[in-house]
Amino acid sequence: MQLKQVPGRVWSGTGLLVLGRLWRSACTLITLYLLVHQLAPADFGRFTFYLAIFMLLDSLADMGTAHATVQWTAEHPERVPAVLRVARRLRLGTASLGILIVSASAFAVGEQGAWLIILASCYPLTHALELSNLVFRNQIAWGRPVLIRAVAAGLSLGMTILLIVLDVRSPAAFLLASASGSIVGNLLQHLVARGHLPTTPGPPIDWRRFLMSALPMGIAGLCQQAYFYVDNLFVRAWIDDTALGHYNIAVRVMSYAIMVAVFAPLAALPWLTREHAAGRLGPAVSNIAQPLFALAGLGTGLLWPFSEALLALFGQDFVAAAPSLRWLLVACAVVYVGAPLLTGVVASGRSGGVLRIAAAALALNLIGNTLLVPRLGMEGAAIATCATELSVALGAAWTLARAGAPIPLGNRAWGWLVGPALFVAGRALSQLLLP
Repeated sequence: MQLKQVPGRVWSGTGLLVLGRLWRSACTLITLYLLVHQLAPADFGRFTFYLAIFMLLDSLADMGTAHATVQWTAEHPERVPAVLRVARRLRLGTASLGILIVSASAFAVGEQGAWLIILASCYPLTHALELSNLVFRNQIAWGRPVLIRAVAAGLSLGMTILLIVLDVRSPAAFLLASASGSIVGNLLQHLVARGHLPTTPGPPIDWRRFLMSALPMGIAGLCQQAYFYVDNLFVRAWIDDTALGHYNIAVRVMSYAIMVAVFAPLAALPWLTREHAAGRLGPAVSNIAQPLFALAGLGTGLLWPFSEALLALFGQDFVAAAPSLRWLLVACAVVYVGAPLLTGVVASGRSGGVLRIAAAALALNLIGNTLLVPRLGMEGAAIATCATELSVALGAAWTLARAGAPIPLGNRAWGWLVGPALFVAGRALSQLLLP
């Protein structure tokens, strides 16, 4: 069996996705920095809380359709029209469910600005139009989708600055400003991709089979977002909104640090799906995971000594989250292994395996937060996140082995040692740079 190298389009697509994410991350960081000084500490905590809730709404609206549409059309482009019809209906239904959940919760707890929060929560409805960029995802051609998302992020930042100029002090109003960029971005995604979609209806598909392939991954994705953000509920309940704002800045640093781990497997999914069909999935996943883990080792090593300095950019009070950030950096390194492995499970078509991994991780995260947050505060939440990501990586590796696509350990096993070695080197280099 001949081992094929990772196509250049995967790495170039990853590069485009990362560049786009860097711009969007910069917009978000500027937004958070401005709002730290615009909002009261508790209001800033509530703003970050609902940003986390909106991430859950995104996952609920997707419900596995992003991965399932690629799986169903990567080798069968004639299915695109029928697949999009089914996927869009599913997204409209799940987005509507999210709006109902937010509405009931906002009024139940008497949240300030409830109506604005509900209005902002309607933006996932436009994710149904975003699906049109499937034609670009299958070609691993991310230029236009990335550019559109960059424009949307700039619009959200611009709306935030406008509200600050108008001296608005409501966190709910700033949530609506953030959502406005997503709405415009999704509309533009559809308008740009529409001309590249097939004009003929194509053959019908069994919508039940499509749902059966999408829903397990969708529930798994919801579990993944939940175990990444559910600690917000524990920190808010056991400490307060102010501490939640501090902790969420550390979480943001982690989310930015894992962007390559998220986007490289995403760009590689069509290729991994084809490698699975050719019986080369295990080596293909390893070819992606090893360099990513090496990059994670270097990056976390460089960032480790600067944990306090990074958080202090938002104010000295945020330095209290430095111990949490260090645990989250460990979790970040684990994600760089777990994300490619989990994407390999998706490419193998074992959506049930993805669901079992994510459900087990969510259960572990809930138990960890329940036991650790009351005792250790926000640091306990970060430890629970680290343990959760480790369980995901181990579960994905075990599932791939059961699927007949084990990760090679005998051939090029040294590649897995590069990550820890670069962590030590990166940390030593950072220590030299410290005053």
